[in-house]
Amino acid sequence: MSYLVSILYIVAFGMFIYGLMGLTGPKTAVRGNYIAAVGMLLAVVATLIDIRDTGNWIIIVAGLVVGVVLGVPPALRTKMTAMPQLVAMFNGVGGGTVALIAWAEFLDTDGFTQIDGEPTVHIVIGSLFAAIIGSISFWGSIVAYVKLQELLNKNVEKKLVGGAKLFQIANVLLAVASLAIAVYIGINADPANDPTAGIWILALLVVAGLMGLFVVLPIGGADMPVVISLLNALTGLSAAAAGLALNNTAMIVAGMIVGASGTILTNLMAKAMNRSIPAIVFGSFGGDGGVAGVTDATGGTVKSTSSSDAAIQMAYANQVIVVPGYGLAVAQAQHAVKEMASLLEQRGVEVKYAIHPVAGRMPGHMNVLLAEAEVSYDALKEMDDINGEFNRTDVTIVIGANDVTNPAARNDSSSPIYGMPILNVDQSKSVIVLKRSMSSGYAGIDNPLFTADNTSMLFGDAKKMVAEVTEELKAL
Repeated sequence: MSYLVSILYIVAFGMFIYGLMGLTGPKTAVRGNYIAAVGMLLAVVATLIDIRDTGNWIIIVAGLVVGVVLGVPPALRTKMTAMPQLVAMFNGVGGGTVALIAWAEFLDTDGFTQIDGEPTVHIVIGSLFAAIIGSISFWGSIVAYVKLQELLNKNVEKKLVGGAKLFQIANVLLAVASLAIAVYIGINADPANDPTAGIWILALLVVAGLMGLFVVLPIGGADMPVVISLLNALTGLSAAAAGLALNNTAMIVAGMIVGASGTILTNLMAKAMNRSIPAIVFGSFGGDGGVAGVTDATGGTVKSTSSSDAAIQMAYANQVIVVPGYGLAVAQAQHAVKEMASLLEQRGVEVKYAIHPVAGRMPGHMNVLLAEAEVSYDALKEMDDINGEFNRTDVTIVIGANDVTNPAARNDSSSPIYGMPILNVDQSKSVIVLKRSMSSGYAGIDNPLFTADNTSMLFGDAKKMVAEVTEELKAL
């Protein structure tokens, strides 16, 4: 039977990797998800076969049922606008599960020791690492969810970001406390002989949980996509550590895949913002989550336009670039944008989509959103590929994107986002910015693009205004 388990694990790992490869593009992403899901099913079956002699089958089955009941409905009902929140929550649940596994392992092995009383190094290190990182990931993800869902009062959030230095000091103390407790548990804790030993593992989970809260609370909204990716990587690493303690091959491999891919993605996103990961974690910018601010503070004049004027500009252009942002996602305007682009293409206008690496609220948010509307993958252009196109583009229409188009990142050394690579939309011959109001973006800073000489503002709901532009195009 052990041979069957090994074979199932190998097949499952192969499907994990093959499924992950499918996630590199919208055309193969759905298939990749299905393949990875089947691989996970095989891994679960192999694990159940491996523990066939256990007497806890009822509890195991009950856990599987509860997981399906709680996991499937939100996955089916969640809109693309709330997908980052769902990812944060699911990621947090994974980290919390790993922390609980470490706690259970502590109780089951008499303080991470074998039955004969001899310490088991891989169990001790793996379980303690899983407890600390899993707890950090869980509580950090909860904060990320609260921020993304905008459940936190804006003024409170702004004060939290302003107190980042205090949080940093607290996190250093909490990190030292976590390591001290972990060392004590590894050397001295023995639930079989010491009734107070269980308090130490709970103390470790609480201290690590506080660290997770304090790490993410002061991080600004503009950095949240990177934070989600980082927490995802941490959850994977904690799962791999728990797998090491449990001698579960599936958890080790799956955890390392998630940890490695999440780490690579986090690093790539940080580079896309021209910032280091420590700078994001310990010195974030912009945390008021989009508190309204007048963007003509620089003294410029805001010029409004109409849907008919916008339609005329784009209809007689040679090339139009669409820059999607979170506002497009909130309005669910992707299908309206696709229809507008199709009409332009019928008139001989070349339409491209400029995708910034951190546009939206999570990695790949805009890619998935546009793929949902069946926008051609070839029309989606990454920042490095499209930036050279703007200076020969007739019209760029910015839909709900703010911080990733802010020229202050390139021109103003005093700006909090100075040095962050942006989409060079201001170099276009004409720019149409579609927004509900003159409020600032998620980083909470002014955008001089809105008052530039070549920029016109089209105010209103993205879906409604794009639909109006489409009707005007039909009438031309």
